[in-house]
Amino acid sequence: MQLHRRNSKQRERIYEAIHASNSHPTAQEVYGALKREMPRLSLGNVYRNIAILLEEGRLQAGEFGCGTVRYDAVTSGHYHFVCERCGAVSDLDMPAAEGITAEARRLSPHRISGHTVRFYGTCAACLAAESQAKSKQRRK
Repeated sequence: MQLHRRNSKQRERIYEAIHASNSHPTAQEVYGALKREMPRLSLGNVYRNIAILLEEGRLQAGEFGCGTVRYDAVTSGHYHFVCERCGAVSDLDMPAAEGITAEARRLSPHRISGHTVRFYGTCAACLAAESQAKSKQRRK
């Protein structure tokens, strides 16, 4: 039985901050982004409200190799890109291959509910910084 929770301005603002972010922020990053705007906000409040948003299905959580949980307001099937240099996480703008899940269900004795795919490499910002550093070296 799910308890009826009243709407919370803090919770909605936390959701909006995560939804507006392209970086899949951590709870600490959400707290840092909202603290000035909401002086009574605590890190505990952020974690509690994120837990409610996860329970409601409005957020997803993921660990992308950095040991820290990041949050995403896009709950439909989609893929992620993880930069191996700076650790940035972003959504990859391509359709999810739902056929993979169907094929895995067909071939596996397990009950498969879905799949995730993460692409790894170097993000555009790191590539630009690398290119700029190489240009400076050539000028010397």
